[in-house]
Amino acid sequence: MELEIYRQVLLAGFIITIVLGAVAYKTNFCTMGAVSDLVNMGDSGRMRAWVLGMAVAVLGVAVLEYIGLADMSLTTSAETGRPPYRSAVFPWPRFIIGGILFGVGMTIGSGCGNRTMVRIGGGNLKSVAVLLAMGIAGYLMIFTNFGYYVFLQWMQPAFIDLRNLGIADQSLGATVSGPLGLSGPAVTLAVGLLVAALMLVWVLRSSDFVKNRDNVLAGVVLGLCVAAAWYVTAGPMGQGLIEEVAFLEGDEQPYGVGAQSLTFVQPAAVLIRYLETGLASRFMSFAMVAGAGVIAGAFLYAMVARRLRLEWFQSLGDVARHVTGGLLMGFGGVLSIGCTIGQAVSGVSTLAIGSFLTFVSICLGSALTMKVQYYKMVYEDDASWGSALVAGMADLRLVPQKWRRHEAV
Repeated sequence: MELEIYRQVLLAGFIITIVLGAVAYKTNFCTMGAVSDLVNMGDSGRMRAWVLGMAVAVLGVAVLEYIGLADMSLTTSAETGRPPYRSAVFPWPRFIIGGILFGVGMTIGSGCGNRTMVRIGGGNLKSVAVLLAMGIAGYLMIFTNFGYYVFLQWMQPAFIDLRNLGIADQSLGATVSGPLGLSGPAVTLAVGLLVAALMLVWVLRSSDFVKNRDNVLAGVVLGLCVAAAWYVTAGPMGQGLIEEVAFLEGDEQPYGVGAQSLTFVQPAAVLIRYLETGLASRFMSFAMVAGAGVIAGAFLYAMVARRLRLEWFQSLGDVARHVTGGLLMGFGGVLSIGCTIGQAVSGVSTLAIGSFLTFVSICLGSALTMKVQYYKMVYEDDASWGSALVAGMADLRLVPQKWRRHEAV
């Protein structure tokens, strides 16, 4: 493959995620940890870092789109958006069910896709098994008919085509402007600024968060890296690559070219495909290179800071839990069209409604899993999975308190 611009895009993605991997390792940024801290200790520090990342990414993309340095309209089509976050078809069951599955999986597997790669870079060999399990499940969802027959076949009748409601796509800008008869980049910019401002108001309300340099650094760098990836793939260089690839046929086309940012389930799936094809260069995708960059960045920081620590499984049960978590993340991440970074930051930066719904669903799946684990530990044999789930749902005010069998702890 002789596309020079293709190599430039891949190199840019690698450099961006080296920075992200190093900072994520240094600051101990973890989206599963963000949910855990909030649910179990009432500490919102890492959750605020996550939301800060969203706010910075939203601001970055809004400005890039307004001044014409990124064509975000590419994300409305599956032909040019990887994935098409702003598609006019709103597949809400995918976001909810996939998000919950991913949230359960990342809790069982000790971290989301991004965290898994950071842990690998830091020497955690357990995360290699999680990565492979996530890749196998993602491979089945992307490269076979498994996802269609198991999930999409019965979900599709519930999908909503927003164009039938006079809405061009599922971005908040289009959702607001469509019914009002407004249009133009100024509307999108105004909505983006408003959303980012609301996020920042919540984030900065905590003086403890502002004083925590690691959390602030993690959020700012995450948001900037996501915006930078959009600039690379949806900006002049990315648009040029899309145009050049359009003239290629079949196996000459590199896989996964299009406007995209950072996501960390797809890299594992494409890695399996890359190995299966005997290291075919066309599968050296932006997503896979970005995943490799996170691992490399975490490894470099761990070496410099002398924090590289090898870690292995403690028991067969530990193996089973992590592999199960990886499989659920692979299935759920592809079904929901993204993960805690791919949807909850990259997707949110496009102001796609589905990305916000996925974020909530992931947090819900993770929080409920933590609650079930906790009640099973406290009440031991007296708590079934069902009763522990109801108690957890009662804690989160999702069901009436009278339904619970176990006292709140």
